[in-house]
Amino acid sequence: MTGAPRIVGVDVARGLAILGMFVAHAVPRAADTELLVDGRSSILFATLAGVSLGIMTGAERPIDRDRRIDRSLSIVLRALILFLLGLVLLTLDSGIAIILDYYGIMFLLLVPLLFLPRWSLAALGLVIAFVAPRLAIAAEAADAGPVAAVLADYLLTGYYPALVWLPYLIAGLIAARSDLRNPRTQGAMVAGGTVLAVLGYGAALVLPGVTAEAHSDSTAEVFGSGGVAVAVIGMLLWLTAGDRTIARGARTMLWPIAAAGSMALTLYTMQIVTLAVFTVLSDDSGGGIAYPGWPLLIGLIVGSLFFASAWRTIYGVGPLERLMTRLSQPRRSRVPA
Repeated sequence: MTGAPRIVGVDVARGLAILGMFVAHAVPRAADTELLVDGRSSILFATLAGVSLGIMTGAERPIDRDRRIDRSLSIVLRALILFLLGLVLLTLDSGIAIILDYYGIMFLLLVPLLFLPRWSLAALGLVIAFVAPRLAIAAEAADAGPVAAVLADYLLTGYYPALVWLPYLIAGLIAARSDLRNPRTQGAMVAGGTVLAVLGYGAALVLPGVTAEAHSDSTAEVFGSGGVAVAVIGMLLWLTAGDRTIARGARTMLWPIAAAGSMALTLYTMQIVTLAVFTVLSDDSGGGIAYPGWPLLIGLIVGSLFFASAWRTIYGVGPLERLMTRLSQPRRSRVPA
């Protein structure tokens, strides 16, 4: 694990997820317009969380049993840090639904599942994909007390409900346990993800009352958008792997996006701070600064790619990623995520 090279396709996918979030948060649109990036960018981000935790715990060869408690504790600490950072970002008036606190809960839910066999993970993910959306409907109708309401929000009814979204992380974990560098794995991800997407979106098209709209958190969306995420990761892994001419060219062209993906936490946080600043400026100037708007979106994308490329060239690991590693693994060697 120590010094293992990063997987370029994973970084590129994470970079695209971050850029997709920028588009979803800042692009001008009519109120009822759903963009391709809506929901799917954050679902790709969540699926990649499962991939990252799988890599951190040994990828296709899970770490030895005597190291599992320490590594699981490290992931729990990461989850708590993400949760707290999410709460801090919630205090800023960015106008954005923050994912990081929900993300921390997702990490905690995945910890007990990290070393299960792949078939068990697949079966559990399938059950959750069908059961959790129905539990969410029941929770929305329930008259819960304040503590139960907060728990229900984080697990079932919130903007990024952790239990409903757990199948995305499970899918990513299964992929990491299947050897991401293997062309057969990459092909299976593309094919399997495509089938899932067709099933999910197809069900929404032909079955009455079924929806796969962004953030509907229905079973159809879990299959549809989750399938898209798996297929995208598989395609990017294939495109950037090996010594083929196309792979070398893709790695060169996509390097700035991979750099952004290697410090996704830093860029996500910087985005929220930037949007919060623009919200204040817009209010103070009577709307003179357009938010959302194309200038802001272009600035976010170009600025993030430039910052990530320069920082990675000079310093390597992103600033918040470096801090996260130190806080969660003070005595352990660094591992790629």
